[in-house]
Amino acid sequence: MSLYKRNRKSIRLKEYDYTQPGWYFITICTQKREVLFGEIVNGQMKLNDTGRMIYVAWEWLAKQYHYVELDAWTVMPNHLHGIIIIRDRRGGSRTAPTMKRKPIGRLIGAFKTVSTKHLNQLHNTPGAKLWQRNYHEHIIRNEHELNRIRKYIRDNPLKWQDDRHYSN
Repeated sequence: MSLYKRNRKSIRLKEYDYTQPGWYFITICTQKREVLFGEIVNGQMKLNDTGRMIYVAWEWLAKQYHYVELDAWTVMPNHLHGIIIIRDRRGGSRTAPTMKRKPIGRLIGAFKTVSTKHLNQLHNTPGAKLWQRNYHEHIIRNEHELNRIRKYIRDNPLKWQDDRHYSN
């Protein structure tokens, strides 16, 4: 371990409770923005086996956590955009009534762990890193923002060639 601890500036809002109900726009990028999940063909994302596995792992979040719903999302060649909704549901058939909601960061951590484990099993690459350490999140504050972000997610494959990380 380095003698110097890297000082990373947090992008999270101080004093904000990331377990509270709300709508969160999430972007998660692959390690070194490596293209792993498929390709864009005629403005549409064509998932490969790895991309399909990422798609299923994203859906897993809503199955695993009773208070999580997924809105619009897309798996891109080297990243994922998605809207996570945390609902105010206490208890339920899948969890004990006293179970607390995980903050958004722990939910993303669970997704990264599950997807990385499955990918490493699929490719026989134990210990390989799949995702960048951090992720981008934005708290969606109103319906106008929600609709704008949904459009951004839906149109993202059409804009892939304009992406600064696109490589042909």
